[in-house]
Amino acid sequence: MNKQTAQLMEKHFNTAFAAPDGIKKLRELILTLAMQGKLVPQDPQDQPASELLKEIEEEKKRLVKEGKIKAGSREDAKNAKEIGLGEAPCELPDGWEWVRFGSIAQHNSGKTLDKGRNTGQLCDYITTSNLYWGYFKLNSVRQMPIRDDELEKCTARKGDLLICEGGEAGRAAVWFYDKEICFQNHIHRARFYGDIDPHYAYHFFEKLNATGEICQHRQGVGISNMSGKALASIIFPLPPLAEQRRIVAKIELLMARCDELEKLRAEREQKRLTVHTAALNRLLMATENNDLSTVWRFVTQYFGELYSVKENVAELRKAILQLAVMGKQVPQDPKDQPTSQLLIEIETEKKRLVKEGKIKAPKPLPEIKPGEVPYELPEAWEWVRLGALAMSVDYGTSIKTGDDATKVPVYRMGNIVDGQLVNSGFKYIDHVIDDLPRLFLLENDILFNRTNSYELVGKTAIYLGQDDIATFASYLIRIRLIEKQLLPRYINLTMNAPYFRKTQIEPEIIQQCGQANFNGTKLSATLIPLPPISEQHRIVAKIDQLMNLCDELDKHIDASTQKQTALLNAVMAQV
Repeated sequence: MNKQTAQLMEKHFNTAFAAPDGIKKLRELILTLAMQGKLVPQDPQDQPASELLKEIEEEKKRLVKEGKIKAGSREDAKNAKEIGLGEAPCELPDGWEWVRFGSIAQHNSGKTLDKGRNTGQLCDYITTSNLYWGYFKLNSVRQMPIRDDELEKCTARKGDLLICEGGEAGRAAVWFYDKEICFQNHIHRARFYGDIDPHYAYHFFEKLNATGEICQHRQGVGISNMSGKALASIIFPLPPLAEQRRIVAKIELLMARCDELEKLRAEREQKRLTVHTAALNRLLMATENNDLSTVWRFVTQYFGELYSVKENVAELRKAILQLAVMGKQVPQDPKDQPTSQLLIEIETEKKRLVKEGKIKAPKPLPEIKPGEVPYELPEAWEWVRLGALAMSVDYGTSIKTGDDATKVPVYRMGNIVDGQLVNSGFKYIDHVIDDLPRLFLLENDILFNRTNSYELVGKTAIYLGQDDIATFASYLIRIRLIEKQLLPRYINLTMNAPYFRKTQIEPEIIQQCGQANFNGTKLSATLIPLPPISEQHRIVAKIDQLMNLCDELDKHIDASTQKQTALLNAVMAQV
């Protein structure tokens, strides 16, 4: 590595620390330089790779003569053919050679597990589930019967390179244990001829993976595989043995430095998250306006540092919602009509709608006991059960859907993302079914995800589209509110606040067959902190303002990330 490259590498470490995926890119660069002969200096006194290849050919002839390996078949000869013009990925230093992998290693896959047919002595064996990049997990090693005449072919010894044939095809590690181990048929064993450092070969496969070149040697969609033929045909950069060892030592040194950078970055991010969490907790615990002002001054003072990562912005969004539903986001106005009067009007309106036959008479809801309330509310506010605010709480349609976009779009679980409805990925149902028009959505209907994985049950969003053009699936619950006395957007924001999930949803979730469930009866009984209607409007306006600020923070982080990545790419391109 010349002086200029060394200086650029040093610059990379500083730049990589700042860029989000910089350390990953730095690892890729280290491996790429290594396989191009640019990571360590060449030594003219090293025995050239051409001599190493001659020794390998002599060894192969000897092994054939001794009956330890078979003479190459036509297919083997084809796979190990010389590299043609234009095939070599780059120019190599003097003393290096491009070779086919199949010409420098004896390789084969292992033993197929067949409980009905396998015979012989029980032996420990590993599968692709034990083989990771650069290491093995041996806490779940199994056994299978293997005959004596099969052992040599499916046994790995110290120094063999093991490569996944299936799964993440190409994933590799050097077997560095003194104890031998058997391996199954989805693993290739590469045992090198002559003096080839298996750790250098491992880093070569690591480089193919880092750059994505490994995909050129894989077959299959989803679960890929790498056949013996594909493995044998891979073009491999072969340096002198002494340089192989210098390269391995340098890679390990630089990768250790990358590990340190990752550790430092993780510690920095954790510290930033801890400080931010503590500040937000103080905000949420503050009881007086001057307490709130003190904490906000701290957040403002360290704004640039705290909000340079999206995780903190996400936490800020949660805190904004939580402060709002605690009555700490906007000031109270003693002139506002108290919520107690608002609840009387809501009850009167519901009775009128029942009398006119527009809604069904609601089931009685349990009285709210003092021990149930999650926290104390401002004076004019009231805790109220969600069902008391709703005209109806309905499950969606279970009619089978299709892909005909001329029909009625159906909102499903996946359409609720971060408190909003995503208008894409629809399925459709016929216009003329028993569930319609009853289950058509109206503007300001709230949709609640009642069935999903544990962490996704409770996702909530408000429908702001046109009336009577869309419906919703049975895994969702629709809450239709008494809009004359309520602001549905406030209720939706409340149901997305942290308290709602922590105190109203999680304690009542039922886990069944890998799915979590929450029913309409429980949803109707959940507690909502209800302010006067005028304050509901002020809260929603304030939240909109603060969420727009969060959107700008996310955009700033994206722009900064792109700038850092572009800088790293520009520096890397100079090597």
